[in-house]
Amino acid sequence: MIVTKKHLPRRTVLRGLGATLALPLLDGMVPAFAGARNEATKPIRRMMAVYVGNGMTIEQWQPAKEGTLELTPILRSLQSLRDKAVVVSGLDSKPVDLTQDGGIHPRCQTAWLTGALAKKTDEAIEAGVSMDQIVAAQFGKETQLPSLELCIESPEGLSGNCAFGYGCAYNNTVSWKDPMTPLPMESNPRRVFERLFGASDTTDPKVRLSQIQKNRSILDSVVEAVTSLQPKISPDDRRRLGQYLEAVRDVERRIQMAEAQIGQELPVLDQPAGIPGTWEEHAKLLFDLALLGFQTDLTRVSTFMLARELSNLAYPEVGVPDSHHPLSHHGENPERKARLAKLNAFHFRQFAYYLEKMAALPDGDGSMLDHTVNFYGSGISNSNQHDPHDLPMVIVGGQSLGIKGGRHIRVPNGKDNRMSNLFVTLLDKLGVEAENYGTSYGISKTHDVFGDSNLETGINYLSDL
Repeated sequence: MIVTKKHLPRRTVLRGLGATLALPLLDGMVPAFAGARNEATKPIRRMMAVYVGNGMTIEQWQPAKEGTLELTPILRSLQSLRDKAVVVSGLDSKPVDLTQDGGIHPRCQTAWLTGALAKKTDEAIEAGVSMDQIVAAQFGKETQLPSLELCIESPEGLSGNCAFGYGCAYNNTVSWKDPMTPLPMESNPRRVFERLFGASDTTDPKVRLSQIQKNRSILDSVVEAVTSLQPKISPDDRRRLGQYLEAVRDVERRIQMAEAQIGQELPVLDQPAGIPGTWEEHAKLLFDLALLGFQTDLTRVSTFMLARELSNLAYPEVGVPDSHHPLSHHGENPERKARLAKLNAFHFRQFAYYLEKMAALPDGDGSMLDHTVNFYGSGISNSNQHDPHDLPMVIVGGQSLGIKGGRHIRVPNGKDNRMSNLFVTLLDKLGVEAENYGTSYGISKTHDVFGDSNLETGINYLSDL
């Protein structure tokens, strides 16, 4: 970070026709005065939670030994970031143990971030506040969007009860603003793009469609503002701005390509506007949009449901023609388990793609990855057995927040191993006060799960992971 005498406001935006383009942190936004400089260069903390439903081929996920992290077949795409990853084993979904009726899929998905038991009812749904929304309540005071919720499978058309009397809302999100308010997750990249950059100044669908069909770039509409900004910033800032604008243009181009394919006949299903023709490109595009949201500081919190519980999507593009949920009940058949492991690894590669791009983005004295807590997991471990114990979980990044990577740890046997305790610890790393949430024990008990009942030394233990 270079401190300059010229100073641009931190919230500088470029305005065009129906568009507002936020800028990333540039050197020219850091004032020369020491006090202001320290505040301006203070690292921004962020979090991303990625969920995959239908469990995991756990023996292909979990490292055999504690200590130095050895990458398993599913985790192999983390090779370049192994020293920034922590695999945590032995954690359970305690709320799922509270009832033994059917509907374990919606119960596990709901409990993952809320630590709460989903209420089985034909009327109002009820769960708990999710961990991401605890963070968003604090971080959102400084951003345009408190949080960004993404998914692959559109929730449109799913309503009523989906499984054993549990409402479909439990299957459509992992993010809950309060016990009665599940947050909708967006699968359409065009809508996410417009939410971030305001590419339309009206909600009239006819007007929006007309603007989309013009095929004009948001960058074209702010070109005059970009040109006027150039003389005010340093060569390094011009290069950084150019890289950022190219990333925005690339995302737009991919969305436009997807929209251009709407009229073409698709062999499997008819995609809505703005959604790419392959699952992989769809996932990468949404991850890139989340990165843009972080890069511009429009939001600091995001959740992404790569696969919801009971998902029946098939993945012929990687040689897995089976529907996901039936395949997860493999009956210990070696061939079916091998296909499920292949699918699990394919899902995880998209997360690794996002992480590698994040690691390449300079941020303060390190990379954006160093200041961001990213975690990936599922509410079920052994999918064939619907097992809510010893859940898959990996945390990547957050080195500037005191998380040391390159390790596999297992919560000691005999401790209370509820997943909520880990999330309270991560809230503490993010600087968010939450002594208790969901079914967690609270701060002191949480750190006891990791081997020490003292808060300070407990944090040090986590830092030495």
